[in-house]
This record gives sequence, structure tokens and C-alpha cells, in this order.
Amino acid sequence: MTQAQDATDTREAATPHYRVAVIGTGFAGIGTAVRLKQAGLDDIVLLERAEDVGGTWRDNTYPGAACDVPSHLYSFSFAPNPDWSRSFSPQPEIWDYLRRVAKDYDVVRHIRFGHDVTEARWEPEGNRWRVHTTGGTVTAQFLVTGCGPLADPAIPDLPGLDAFEGEVFHSATWNHGHDLTGRKVGVVGTGASAIQFVPEIQPDVDTMRVFQRTPAWVIPRHDRDITAVEQRIYNAVPAVQRLARTLIYWGRENYIFGFAKNTRLLKLVEKLALANLRRGVQDPELRRKLIPDYTIGCKRILLSNDYYPALAAPNVDVVTDSISEVQADAVVTADGTRHEVDTLIFGTGFHVTDSPIAHRIRDAEGVLLADRWNSGAGMSAHRGTTVSGYPNLFVLAGPNTGLGHTSQLFMLEAQIGYTMAALRYAHDRGADRLEPRAEAQEAYTRWVQKKMEGTVWVSGGCDSWYLNDQGRNTTLWPGFTWDYKLRTRRFDPGNYHLRTAPGSGRARSRPDAAEHAVGAQPAQG
Repeated sequence: MTQAQDATDTREAATPHYRVAVIGTGFAGIGTAVRLKQAGLDDIVLLERAEDVGGTWRDNTYPGAACDVPSHLYSFSFAPNPDWSRSFSPQPEIWDYLRRVAKDYDVVRHIRFGHDVTEARWEPEGNRWRVHTTGGTVTAQFLVTGCGPLADPAIPDLPGLDAFEGEVFHSATWNHGHDLTGRKVGVVGTGASAIQFVPEIQPDVDTMRVFQRTPAWVIPRHDRDITAVEQRIYNAVPAVQRLARTLIYWGRENYIFGFAKNTRLLKLVEKLALANLRRGVQDPELRRKLIPDYTIGCKRILLSNDYYPALAAPNVDVVTDSISEVQADAVVTADGTRHEVDTLIFGTGFHVTDSPIAHRIRDAEGVLLADRWNSGAGMSAHRGTTVSGYPNLFVLAGPNTGLGHTSQLFMLEAQIGYTMAALRYAHDRGADRLEPRAEAQEAYTRWVQKKMEGTVWVSGGCDSWYLNDQGRNTTLWPGFTWDYKLRTRRFDPGNYHLRTAPGSGRARSRPDAAEHAVGAQPAQG
């Protein structure tokens, strides 16, 4: 053995190896870990860049942060929370819930905190992923990304922003040490985060300029305290909470009739939103600024009772002219107006259609997943979960698995179930590599995009974060969530290349089993 070989062997022996590595400890990562452990698989590691679990619910601590999905639906099906305090959960409670689930299901001991993934590369010679992190390197046979689409904030590239002398931060990186009392605040963006924090900070600031590119449709938020009596009932009779969850689920599913089946039905929802606007804003000119010119649902419908009254306050001005530049102490709009500000807060969302984790995942030849997706029509994955060319990879909250009407956790649990079915199939057959066939993935993607035609998300007349640079919706699932769950309830080996591990019983009984495609025709739905 040469010295080089000896050094390589020593390095390999020092590199921890796992059956499954999971990136992230938000809902996706924790849910996957729980299901893996319930299946008896303890040989797992979770790689977390921060020092605590929680994902987006750990990071987004801005004033007023809360979920826009009813509490009873926004939890794991296997871990209901009978103690929600409100019908729409505030951020601290959701974060506490995630930490409690991670602890109760013995997930925490598998987590490596402070391990920000810098690169994951497929090594075909060992049929494994080599994952480099800021805390060290691990290898794993299977890799699951649970990073989510709301992980990395997006800040627009505004001319002069670097020269601004005041305080600048994104809603997802809120600077709680910066006192906003008496400040001249500029808010850029009017999305789901902004409509929550604007009413919270408006009474404290001296002036506020809300720079609005596109107005949002906002309907009332029917939020209330959950009484102690209700909590006691949910604790004593869990079936009552399950019933509440079921009723909320089917109520939310009804939105699809308007979003994807007959967009004319959305006129009723538009009337509800316009009535909400009339209640909150008396000034006709301000109302005119806040009425969208696209079909409701094309962008995410927002829920708030206090956003419109906050915009109508005397110390707030809604600016609809585009930003031309940022100066040391002001924002200048296209009409030449200087808006003096000493604090800039961005409520401009996240990198969704250009998934940041895809810039860190490489195939055997070193091709980034992001480059593979950018070279085509955008993100795509078989069943929204597995990607041709990247074996043993499962992308949770992947392409076309997002939602605009109900709880994302329903889709995540369906994807986790599909991942578990694939791992069971591989285990039962002694397979150490599975990869979706390119033609199967392409057929599935064509089917999804065909199903997307005529939905409000592509024909509603807006430019939303659901769409990529080609105008293609690579973000949302174009129908009922129960339909997706049915399509992912079983693993579909006919759409995969499988490699049986050398030395397994299957390999010995089938000389041709080292590399083979199972099945004939790719599934299209």
C-alpha cells in the first residue's frame, strides 16, 4: 500500500458514514427524522446550520410573525398540539412546537448543529453522498434536503443601497436591537411578512414610507383566542381536535375549485377582499393604490384585519412609484421624489424558484443541481421529490409541491411517505442506488405543467414569486392535495433505475442486477 493510499484510507475511516443524512431541522427535516426512527432506522444524521431547530420559524422573529394557516392544520398529523393559544398560531408557539417534537421523538441527539452544508457531491464508486459542512464532512448512502423554500431571504439589488448610512435588514433577519421609536422607516415590499409587521411597528415610528410594487389582495383574518375549555377538551378527547383538523382541511381544499377549476368563482372572494379594503381605508386615493389589477389568487391571498388601517394612519404614506436609487439618507423614486428614511426594512420574500440548496448539490461529474435546472425550463423533479442524474437524493418541498391555499405540512408528509416507501423498497431488494429515469421525470413534469394550464397561478395576470424567469410555475402543486398524496402513497419502481448492492442476495441470484431499469413506461400522473 502506498503512502497516498494509506492516507486516503485513514481519512475515510475518520469520516462518519450514515445510512441517511438530512439537511435542515425545520418541519421537513424533523418530520423525516421522526418517520425514519419510527421505521427502526437509527443510523441517521441531521445537519443544521444554526444552533437550534426550527427553520423558518426559528429565523423569522419579526413583530407580528404568525402562520396564515389555521393552527389545527399546521402541525404534524402524528403530533397534534391541543394547546395552541390562537386559531392562527404565533411564531413563538410554532417554534416551541418544533423543539418539543424534536425532543419528544428523540431527534435532537442525531442533530449536528453549526453544520452549514457547503457542498454535497455524489460519489458513484461508493454509491454515497459526500457532504461537506462548516463543522466537518460526512458521507451518507441517501441524502434528504429539508431546507424549504423560505430559507434564504431575497433582497433586491437597488442602486446605491451599499451607500445607505442608516440601518438595513430583512424581515427574516429582524434587528431587535434597533429601536424603531421615532424613526423614519422605509418598508420595501408588501407581501405576507410586511402585512404582519407593518401594523405592529406603525404606532411607534415617526413616519413610514411603504414602497409598493404590486398591491396584494387581503381578506379578513378570522383569528381568535382558543379557550381553556377547548384546550381541555382537545387534551381529554383527541378525536375532537382531529375532527376540527379534518373540517379545516376540507374547507381549505374547496379553494381549488376557484384556483384551478373555474376562476370565475374567485369573484366572490374578490368581493370579500374589496369589502375588507373599504372597511379599513376611507380615502379614495389610497384605496385606488391598494386595488390589485390581477385576479385574486394569482399571488398568495393575504390575511389581515389591521394592515389597511395601518396604511391609512397619518404617519404612513404608500408609494407606488418604482425605486430608482438609494442615497445615504433617502430613497429616490422614479418621479424624482426623495423620501427621507433612516431605516430600511425589506419584506421582499425569499429565493424560491432558484433554490439555494441546489447551488450546493453536485452530481458525479460536478454539475450543480442549480445549473442543471437553469439549463432547462426551471426546477423539475419526479413526484416533486427525486431528480434524474442525482441518485439517492430526495428533495422535500421540491418543485411543484408548494401550496397557495392550505397547509404545506400535508404535502411534506406525503413526500416523506414517498421517501420512506423508496427506502423500504431499496432495503427489501438490497439496492444501494435508485435514480428516476429521465423520461419518467420529463413525462411527470409535462403532466404537471399541462395540469397547470388555466389555473389562476398562470392565467391570473400577475408576476408572482410562483413563476420562474421563463414564466413557468415551478413552485405550486396545480390541484387538490389529496390527489398528490394518492400519487405518492406508493413507490413506483418502474420509473427508476435501481442498482442492487454487490454481495446482496439479489445480486448473487441475478448476474445482470448490477445496473438495470425496472418496468417499462414512465408514469404521467
